[in-house]
Amino acid sequence: MKAQVVTLDAGSAGEIDLDEAIFGVEPRADILHRVVRWQLAKRQAGTHKTKTRSEVAGTRKKIYKQKGTGGARHGARSAPIFRKGGVAIGLVSRSHAHDLPKKVRALGLRMALSAKQGEGKLTIVDSATAEGKTALLKAKLDKLGWGRTLVIDGAEVNEGFLLASRNIEGVNVLPTMGANVYDILRHDSLVLTKAAVEALEARLK
Repeated sequence: MKAQVVTLDAGSAGEIDLDEAIFGVEPRADILHRVVRWQLAKRQAGTHKTKTRSEVAGTRKKIYKQKGTGGARHGARSAPIFRKGGVAIGLVSRSHAHDLPKKVRALGLRMALSAKQGEGKLTIVDSATAEGKTALLKAKLDKLGWGRTLVIDGAEVNEGFLLASRNIEGVNVLPTMGANVYDILRHDSLVLTKAAVEALEARLK
C-alpha cells in the first residue's frame, strides 16, 4: 500500500510503499489484549510483602498455660489472631511475568501498527531531526496537529530531536527496537520515520 511521506515542516516528501502484511492486518482485540497484559505484567515490580508469624518480632514463649484459663489455646503472640501478629495468608514478593509466544507478540505489534494505519493516525516522516530547541520543535508539531504522539525512529534516535521533544507534553520518542504494542495504542497518533518503517518491516517479516 502507498502512504504519503511528509517533513517536519509540513511539506511533502513523496510516497513510500508499506508492507500489507505489517500495516494491513485486520486487528483483533483479543490478541492486542494478550500482548498488553503480557507487557504490563512483565514490568510490574512485585515487591509487595507482608510478614508471616515466623517473621514478626517478639518472643516465641507460650503466652499462658494450655489448660485451666477458660480461654482458647494459644502458643505465641505472633499468631495472626493477635494484634501485631503475623499475616496468615499475605502478599509475598514474586514476579508477575508470564510467557507469551514470540509469534503472538509479533502479531500483536503488526496489528497495533495496522490499527493506527486503518484509523488514519499513522504518519510517515522523512526524518526526525531537530536542533535541540523545544520551542522550535513544538511550533512544528503544533502546525502538523500532533497531540499525544509516539515518534519511532530508526536504530538510534536523533539526539537533538530527543532533547527538544522531552519537555513537550504528550510526545514520546523511541528507537525501532523499543516499539511496542502498549505505547503505540496509548498514544493518539503514531509517527514513523522512513528508517523506522524499513527496520520494522525487516524485524516483522
